[in-house]
Amino acid sequence: MVQDVRNQYQQWDTLRRIAETLNQSEDVRPLLQMVLKELLQVTGLSTGWIFLVEDEPEFTTVAMHHLPPALTQDHARPMCQGRCWCLDRVWDGRLHKAVNIMGCQRLDDAVKYQWGDTWGITHHATVPLTAGGEMIGLLNVASPGKENFSNEELALLQGVAYQIGTAVKKTWLVEAQQKRAERFSRLDEVSRRIWSFRSEDDLLEQAVHHLAEEFDWPFIALWLRQGNRLRIDTQSLLKEVSQPGILFSLESLGVIGEVFHQQEAELSTEGLGEISSLWPDCSVMAAAPLSMRGETFGVISIGSDHPRNLDASDLDVLKALGEHLSLAMESGRLEEERERLLISEERNRLARDLHDSVNQKLFSLSLNARAAKGVSLEENKVLQEALEDIETLSREALKEMRSLIWQLRPAGLENGVVSALHCYATRLRISMEVNVDGVVSLSRSVEETLWRIGQEALNNVSRHAETDRVLLHLSVREEDVCLQIRDYGRGFFGPIEKLEGGLGITGMRERAQLLNGTFRVESEQGVGTMVEVILPYGSIRKGG
Repeated sequence: MVQDVRNQYQQWDTLRRIAETLNQSEDVRPLLQMVLKELLQVTGLSTGWIFLVEDEPEFTTVAMHHLPPALTQDHARPMCQGRCWCLDRVWDGRLHKAVNIMGCQRLDDAVKYQWGDTWGITHHATVPLTAGGEMIGLLNVASPGKENFSNEELALLQGVAYQIGTAVKKTWLVEAQQKRAERFSRLDEVSRRIWSFRSEDDLLEQAVHHLAEEFDWPFIALWLRQGNRLRIDTQSLLKEVSQPGILFSLESLGVIGEVFHQQEAELSTEGLGEISSLWPDCSVMAAAPLSMRGETFGVISIGSDHPRNLDASDLDVLKALGEHLSLAMESGRLEEERERLLISEERNRLARDLHDSVNQKLFSLSLNARAAKGVSLEENKVLQEALEDIETLSREALKEMRSLIWQLRPAGLENGVVSALHCYATRLRISMEVNVDGVVSLSRSVEETLWRIGQEALNNVSRHAETDRVLLHLSVREEDVCLQIRDYGRGFFGPIEKLEGGLGITGMRERAQLLNGTFRVESEQGVGTMVEVILPYGSIRKGG
């Protein structure tokens, strides 16, 4: 009876000392190292080690004390690599309580391959480390010649293991909170920088640069929609920022495509799809959507080479980052829209002034010249010819002025670029045949660029083609829109480059290039001229 009481007191004292040790540190490795050493001292055992267990076949050896030489050779490689019977029991769900493991596989291998002295250790007790029903690791203890552990010893080890598991879980929670706080502190700095940019080019590219500087995420990528595919616009791989511009189908991108379609952030170790072609080591990916006015235009994603390197706090930060980027993009767009409205108002004011002043004066000049010509003396041919020249020049100037007023104030563009160009052709007394394939909602920048290029092409027809017939063909394709304006006039000889200044070709080409489009002109004397512009209508940014 006295012995039982003494044994029970020793067990309580052991648990108390272990609990005191567990409260001395918040760093898992030194914490477990201290606990293991204390446990072996109070139990009289000589050797021990602790594994933290992850999904098969991942584990980490976090504490070792007084191992035999056979297990410490080559920087304790036998303890840090390879499977063993106790770990297999964890992964297949057979280990639930403290047990004796007969014939430790690592010790058996040490004897088999002659790694060194094992001190005669052949058995060890294995105790699962759990917290809240979650298996987090294993505690293994042994001594030379000890082939069995009593129920009392296993019960004591089970109590210690419970304390260790609870302490480790608590430490992980503290670390997670600290990591979360640090992550959001860094996010605050990145967000502050994001809101300092107004250009979409600067905003998106610099956002990736700042993320690479502030966070330890190995892989960062910003994806933008282009038609029904996603283009990896900017990426950071191990801190190296680049702009691959590679296109992927949404279906091939796994979790990235899902986030785009569902508009919900996600953290996943599965379905990485063709992301492996960008970074073969990627084993976990987090992604958040980028959207404006309820429509997704891209995805921001981060990745790592090990699942434990990304968690819910990273996903929360990424979601907040996606919202900041989306709002900053929308704010920039609204600012650009405001500036365009101001410019449009100024252009309309200028058009009104031209119409009310210069245009009316030219019209009056034309009428006066015609009237003067009618009363001039027939014998005064010099005056007659001068008046005719004045009338001709005033009519031409009036026509040019009306064209300028129309260009300043393109009425009808609100009904679509095709309708606007048709109206403009009618004003120029050009008969236009229209052919449209496909329907799509074009952005303001794409529509205005098509309008300005088409307008210049019609001006050239009116001035130079010596024809009043044109064919307009607008084709909406998978990722771009193509506008062709073909006349059946006199055409021209020679290289296009020599005619660019006179025909406004340089300006048309530059307008197309600003939206990452292409522009070309084909002409044959006596047959006619064709102007073609192709613009990517799904692009969300200038040049993309």
